[in-house]
Amino acid sequence: MLMHPQFDPVALDLSRLGIPLAIHWYGLTYLAAFALFLWLAVRQTRRASYAQAGWTRRDVEDLLFYGVLGVVIGGRLGYVLFYKPGYYAAHPLEAFAVWKGGMAFHGGLLGVIAALALFARTRQRPFLQVSDLVAPCVPTGLAAGRVGNFINGELWGRPADASLPWAMVFPQSGTTVPRHPSQLYQFALEGLLLFALLWIYARRPRATGQVSGAFLVGYGALRFVAEYFREPDAFLGLQALGLSRGQWLCVPMVLAGFAIWAWATKARKG
Repeated sequence: MLMHPQFDPVALDLSRLGIPLAIHWYGLTYLAAFALFLWLAVRQTRRASYAQAGWTRRDVEDLLFYGVLGVVIGGRLGYVLFYKPGYYAAHPLEAFAVWKGGMAFHGGLLGVIAALALFARTRQRPFLQVSDLVAPCVPTGLAAGRVGNFINGELWGRPADASLPWAMVFPQSGTTVPRHPSQLYQFALEGLLLFALLWIYARRPRATGQVSGAFLVGYGALRFVAEYFREPDAFLGLQALGLSRGQWLCVPMVLAGFAIWAWATKARKG
């Protein structure tokens, strides 16, 4: 049985140099996520289908700007609406207090979709062409985020058998119960594994929309599995059929992914 290392969430405290600034590890993981996206998306533009469509590095840089706004705004609104609507209805101003924490991936995804739609409209590009370029570049950012969760000792897993070699005690949970390090499971599944599968899948020419559909199915399915090891939010617990809120939010994602992939496949054959 292991003990969480209790990392200092502050990676670099510049106050010792007279600068009132503290750089947190979580902020650095976001920076890493954006840098990885930029590098991978630029590589995407060099593939024949995107090069022929006129994609450039400048397009990717602009797309990143839109995406960052979508992640932040959508992630926060998703947390407010999906997880604590009653609380924020009673305390509406706290919805803007992002420094207190509270972001939801599914909300962030909807925010990114809205941002991509706006980008596609302003650049007069097909929406699914834009999302196909973006989709394989997203999982590395998710992986970086899970590293941040682990460093902070948050979003810990459900209780595990103490004989499990990697079972871990998270003092932040207020107990000494050994738990699954679910952040690392999600890092491996939704991050590394999903990236590898999508990157390989996208290497060959695909019908417009197929890569986007594959992303939704892949992320939804892998997140659904990972949720069995992640401790549900205390204020929500498990819901209908013994599933977590995160699992229920994955269901429409998977269905939408299958629908998009099937439509794209049929359109290509037609």
